[in-house]
Amino acid sequence: MRHAKSSWNHPETPDHDRPLNKRGKHDAPRMGRLLREQDLVPDHILSSTARRALDTARAVAEACAYEGEIEPQSDLYGSDAECYLDVLRHLPDAAGRVLVVGHNPIMEELVELLTGAIEPMSTGALAQVDVPITGWMELTEACDSTLVRLWTPRSLGD
Repeated sequence: MRHAKSSWNHPETPDHDRPLNKRGKHDAPRMGRLLREQDLVPDHILSSTARRALDTARAVAEACAYEGEIEPQSDLYGSDAECYLDVLRHLPDAAGRVLVVGHNPIMEELVELLTGAIEPMSTGALAQVDVPITGWMELTEACDSTLVRLWTPRSLGD
């Protein structure tokens, strides 16, 4: 998932510390409700340490009734898709369904790297990717993963 829409109201705020704007605060819980309705509540949530990503992860987690802890990962801020894969490879195998909340263009690159699909990931977009592995250490770009569905806040309507 790409973080929800962030605020640019205070240009002096460092990029890492930018909060969600009004639309982002509205859209993030909607995506969480979607996860619950689609029976896709994650077993584990990873998030970039950027404020807008963590705020998105928290709102999604609350709305989908996720019961675990959100794991902040500094490597998910300002990195690349290969780094995201490396973070995922270190997950416990008990985490069958994982939500990663990160940034563009990396989220688009990750979806393309895993599935070959080139899809725009607008703010708040959520991609469901089926990864045919039995353990996270097996995760590579050659896993023959499938993009099952891509939702955007706009596609959900109001």
